[in-house]
Amino acid sequence: MSSPSNMCMKGKTVIVTGGAAGIGKGMSQTFYERGANVVIADLKNARQVATELDPSEKRVLGVEMDVRSEDSIRQTIEQTLGLFGTIDVLVNNAGIATGIPPRSFDEIDPAEWMNVYDVNVVGIFRLCRSVVPHMEKNGGGRIINIASAAAFKGIPYLLHYVSSKGAVLAMTKSLAKELGAKNILINAVAPGFTLSPAVLDNEGQMSRSREISLHGRSIQREQYPEDVVGAVAFFASNDSSFITGQTLVVDGGTYLH
Repeated sequence: MSSPSNMCMKGKTVIVTGGAAGIGKGMSQTFYERGANVVIADLKNARQVATELDPSEKRVLGVEMDVRSEDSIRQTIEQTLGLFGTIDVLVNNAGIATGIPPRSFDEIDPAEWMNVYDVNVVGIFRLCRSVVPHMEKNGGGRIINIASAAAFKGIPYLLHYVSSKGAVLAMTKSLAKELGAKNILINAVAPGFTLSPAVLDNEGQMSRSREISLHGRSIQREQYPEDVVGAVAFFASNDSSFITGQTLVVDGGTYLH
């Protein structure tokens, strides 16, 4: 049974994009355990994960959503409001990362570059633009953008990915300035190299990054999705009610600032 301290999100509605796998799935579970209504928005498996998390289907909604599609986002917002009435927290977690093949910047196809930006950057813009009016009507809200520690370190051969996450950091700062007067707080969490299921299944990425990431950390162990979700939950809670425009790097003490 959950203790009162673990129910700090009771009655709140949280949308987690990319919420059916990896770090996003961990976030969905954490918010559910803390009492929130959770909308799992993902390209696939959203309904399956929602049912696994809440067989009663009273507090979890699974929606197949593509952040590249205005219509898909609109339908998700409509379903969320129809079932739960409000949108209190948006976690912009959906992104392209694991499947990107490393290559020098002059070998990146412009079409691939634009697709990465369409999901990782413009997708966040679309979600914020759709959700903010409802948060404003409700007196405020929280937006947490998932960036990457790579944006601080400058990882080579992934210029489109790294620069897209740098754009997320800049968006977080600018939107915080723009929306603070509306009591909508916007922060970012920047994970390091995290052993999510998708990463574990990617032999190339594991061989390139695992040992380098591990040896560079102050905390000498692997990073897992559960290491990230606490920072996201903090920014969604009342404990961060006077914090906006900030980025919390969660990488075991690799990048220090």
